[in-house]
Amino acid sequence: MLLEFSISPMDKGPSVGAFVARALDIVDRSGVSYRLNPMGTVLEGSWDEVMGVVKRCLEDLERDCDRISVTMKLDHRKGKSGALSAKVEGVERALGRKLKT
Repeated sequence: MLLEFSISPMDKGPSVGAFVARALDIVDRSGVSYRLNPMGTVLEGSWDEVMGVVKRCLEDLERDCDRISVTMKLDHRKGKSGALSAKVEGVERALGRKLKT
């Protein structure tokens, strides 16, 4: 399963990088495969693994944030793994060239 998510507080003003960094620290230490992009993070693992990471991020921000926005998108394909790389590679094969990633 791939899960793309973004998380940020809505009550801490226009600069929330320190809070996003806290969430990314949790992601990085989780052991779950992931890719960071400018608008969010893509996790790859089982339902319990990826949802567990999001839950831990939310619980961490709840300590000092009263309002938090979480956006998630899921791609579940039974029996598949390695999709973090494979999806991009498939598009690059179709185009016949490398893309910026």
